[in-house]
Amino acid sequence: MNPYTSFFQRWTFALAAVSCGLLVGCAESEAPTTVEKHPKLMSDSHPANRLADEKSPYLLQHAHNPVDWYPWGDEAFAKAKEENKLIFLSVGYSTCHWCHVMERESFENPATAKLMNENFVNIKVDREERPDVDALYMRFVQATTGQGGWPMSVWLTPELKPVVGGTYFPPVDAHGRAGFPRVLTQLANLWKTEPEKMIAQAEQVTDALSSHFASGGNAPGAIEKEKVLSRAYDSFAQNFDGSLGGFGAAPKFPRPTVLLFLHREYARLGSHTEEGRNAMEMSLATLDAMAAGGMHDHLGGGFHRYSVDEYWHIPHYEKMLYDQAQLALAYVEAYQITGEAKYADVTRDILDYVLRDMTSPEGGFYSAEDADSLATPDADQKKEGAFYVWTKAELDEALGDDARLFNAAYGVEEHGNARPESDPHGELSGTNTLYRRWSDAQLAEVFKLTPKQVKEKLAAAQATLFKLRHQRPHPHLDDKVLTAWNGLMIAAFARAGAVLNEPKYVAAAEKAIGFIREQMLVDGELLRSYREGPSDIPGFADDYAAYIWGLLEAYQVTGKVAYLKLAEELQTKQIELFYDKIGGGFFTHSGRDKSVLMRFKEDYDAA
Repeated sequence: MNPYTSFFQRWTFALAAVSCGLLVGCAESEAPTTVEKHPKLMSDSHPANRLADEKSPYLLQHAHNPVDWYPWGDEAFAKAKEENKLIFLSVGYSTCHWCHVMERESFENPATAKLMNENFVNIKVDREERPDVDALYMRFVQATTGQGGWPMSVWLTPELKPVVGGTYFPPVDAHGRAGFPRVLTQLANLWKTEPEKMIAQAEQVTDALSSHFASGGNAPGAIEKEKVLSRAYDSFAQNFDGSLGGFGAAPKFPRPTVLLFLHREYARLGSHTEEGRNAMEMSLATLDAMAAGGMHDHLGGGFHRYSVDEYWHIPHYEKMLYDQAQLALAYVEAYQITGEAKYADVTRDILDYVLRDMTSPEGGFYSAEDADSLATPDADQKKEGAFYVWTKAELDEALGDDARLFNAAYGVEEHGNARPESDPHGELSGTNTLYRRWSDAQLAEVFKLTPKQVKEKLAAAQATLFKLRHQRPHPHLDDKVLTAWNGLMIAAFARAGAVLNEPKYVAAAEKAIGFIREQMLVDGELLRSYREGPSDIPGFADDYAAYIWGLLEAYQVTGKVAYLKLAEELQTKQIELFYDKIGGGFFTHSGRDKSVLMRFKEDYDAA
């Protein structure tokens, strides 16, 4: 059961049209089989809206929509109250595939935009800039619909209390989901005819949310550490995929926090115990499977977000900074424990990718690369994975006599290598996502080469293909610098620099520390983000926690007392701003911004 559902079971939607027509679709309404087409609105075909003045790449992507978007703030709230309109809140991030889809289908559609502008005050939020706003309303969406995700779509009263929410809405009724224009029309009519019901519903739901958050406010009692650790270990052991690595079924996420936990269980329990050995075996099997799979970018380095299938083959092709940081830590720890060079190689592969493609000249680390890109410079629409996939003909032409060896090594097929269950809509038809099918030893035996010759030939082929790929249209780069994610990356560079004896990694960590300290630390408090200058968004608890971690890792490597001193100062500030003196733990945000209706604590690491 959804963890929040019990708090909402007594709050059923009084609005029949909402519960039937908007969230799950009405039984008597037959969904059309085709999606309404409309011309793509180019970025210069509509005057810029208010988002043009923002720093977030996600908000800037919507700056030329015909929708009259507002950023989260007093101007939008005042307009909603003055005109007595519902607020439509749309939350996403710049590398979110389905956010792009909903933009193309709905937010670039002039007729849909007109419906939005006439009936609602429309607000766009970048979840990476405002995790407090995102987390609050995501809990509402999860509790009332049983699921969550992005884009997140929530309708609020002028007092910012949620009424109805969901995720992606198609442009017309389809696949059990109500079409977005119909949702807009029905909600607008209900607000005009029955506002009291909607306000009462919003009050009830907000009270339930508040009660839920308050329920964790009692002072914590003592916990039995050994029992908690054993339960966690048992849970992962039960969900472990012994055949393919990872935990659970498709889609499979890297979950580096689980791997780091298992490493500590191995250290705690010892290799002489079955549980200790099993903890390490689960981690190594997963690390090996991910490194061999298509989730790993075998040409450019780094890892994609997750695998859509259980085989670690076909990924969701976006790349996130936090994944690179935590996976680098997991692989470098595997190298420390086992001494096997392959784990050191993957660590370098990740960190060299970040240095090349995700590091600003000033030393800050960028946030993400998109999954979608243009297949060719003159294409009119982006496709997921276009930058990364290859046809066999392309590889044969590029590699000549070495194509057979490379194709055998990386699972290349004449008609593409995506399994039907991994690509149900055929979007990758005819293309190959590279994954390591045969080892160097297997290739040496089949092709009558030495392992050294195999390694050299594959390295040359990779270099050739990397240069060719570099000529393709690149995915969008989200070039904002987030303090929390930079803290994770600083920790990874510092630790790996020490373990691998790589001064350039330690230097990268120190440069990033200096960038955050100089640009994003104001009057002793951290800011959340930077892009073409620091934002005005105060830092959150995770910004302090992760940056402090990075400082401590750097101190241990360099011995520079200044890092330890700054970590102590920031820890004192974090306690002052976020610590719950009554219930224990740390609130996500400081509570200074009253537009966020309540304070809460994150008890789940998430990604």
